[in-house]
Amino acid sequence: MKNISIILQLTLVLFGCNSGTKQQDTATDPWETVPAIIAQIQKPSFPDLEMNIRDFGAVDDGETPSGSAINKAIESCHEAGGGKVIVPKGNFATGPIYLKSNVNLHLEKGARLLFSTNPKDYLPLVFTRWEGVELMNYSPLVYAFEESNIALTGEGILDGQADKENWWPWKGKTQYGYMKGDPQQEDADKRHALFQMAEDNVPVEERLFGEGFYLRPQFVQPYRCKNVLIEGVTIINSPMWILNPVLCENVTIDGVTVESQGPNSDGCDPESSRNVWIKNCYFNTGDDCIAIKSGRNADGRRIGIPSENIVIQDCKMADGHGGVVIGSEISGGAKNIFAERCEMNSPNLDRVLRIKTSSMRGGTVENIFMKDVTVGQVADQVIRVNMHYEDEGPHIPTVKNIWVENLSVINGGKTGILLEGYESSPVSGLRLKNVSIESVETTHRFDHVSDLTFDGVTINGKPFDP
Repeated sequence: MKNISIILQLTLVLFGCNSGTKQQDTATDPWETVPAIIAQIQKPSFPDLEMNIRDFGAVDDGETPSGSAINKAIESCHEAGGGKVIVPKGNFATGPIYLKSNVNLHLEKGARLLFSTNPKDYLPLVFTRWEGVELMNYSPLVYAFEESNIALTGEGILDGQADKENWWPWKGKTQYGYMKGDPQQEDADKRHALFQMAEDNVPVEERLFGEGFYLRPQFVQPYRCKNVLIEGVTIINSPMWILNPVLCENVTIDGVTVESQGPNSDGCDPESSRNVWIKNCYFNTGDDCIAIKSGRNADGRRIGIPSENIVIQDCKMADGHGGVVIGSEISGGAKNIFAERCEMNSPNLDRVLRIKTSSMRGGTVENIFMKDVTVGQVADQVIRVNMHYEDEGPHIPTVKNIWVENLSVINGGKTGILLEGYESSPVSGLRLKNVSIESVETTHRFDHVSDLTFDGVTINGKPFDP
């Protein structure tokens, strides 16, 4: 871990990032650290033992509650030393599922888990994190706490069944089914009360939410876990954030399809996690496709753990607020983020690369690397750094060392490059090489930036070097 950080620091010093100059690529390439990061990510392995949820009473009629049978199978497999719990072909109704150490929950082709939309089924409260703040809340639909060697694999479907009739109206927006006068998360005594508790340093065990507070659960949330694998499955119709490893280490997300058009339906949110490999995935979401986070405001600073060593490879993004995003709950910082060989294309994809933070968040975002990305269409900006996202406060953030290479955009939307920093903390060290952006309305807008480098950059067919 320390070696990777040292190599990156030396690389950045050797390269330098001086405005208006072209650098010679003779120093160590930061991408050379990626194999070392991947080598640290241990995929879990499991004993040969297999247990079928049917043998524990699960019924595949899509109506009979089978959550107890599924969790009993997982617990039995765990107690036997681990192995694979099989969800066979069929439709199984379930409530929350709790993964245990050394267990692989495997959905065979044709298997479908239909998650309850009754909030009462997600009680009792569990220790979780909601929009970057720890609390006691509804259980995520698939949850693990302080487990190791866990997996969710197969060719089956996990269906949260969220829609405009359940979960989504809690956002408080009419396009998601909210009716004026109904309770929703933006009421003063709900979401805002949680955030104030965090600012007041109320102990997490006393932040009791759940019923009556309308804070939607995440879909898949391993919490303080090690050696996590999510592979092959399709996940649809989530209440909110979909893949949300929190304070985890060694996470592999491979070949997963994520489709959910609801509010805050982020596809994958690694949060204060280290050594995360996201590859061969497809995201079509109502919010960010991949959003790297590390806690909100005072609570994020209290924990103070960044997201680091995140590798994103060979993913495809359709709808979403952003393809690869850092923030906005980023108070613990983020560093060493690599995204390569990705494809993005949708009139409903707002941005390619986005960093969003504010002086209420604070934290340092550094060493962000993207290369070999092709984009058909994007709606708003190709690259956007917004250091004034949401509320302002006394914690000025730092954003530095963002390198983008071999990026091709056919339709760049409204603005090619939009950078918004602080006079005391400018966006610094943006390095673009071999970047082509076409059909964009405005080439760029810069507000408080420093140390910019452009090499082989064209916008609307013309060389770009402001």
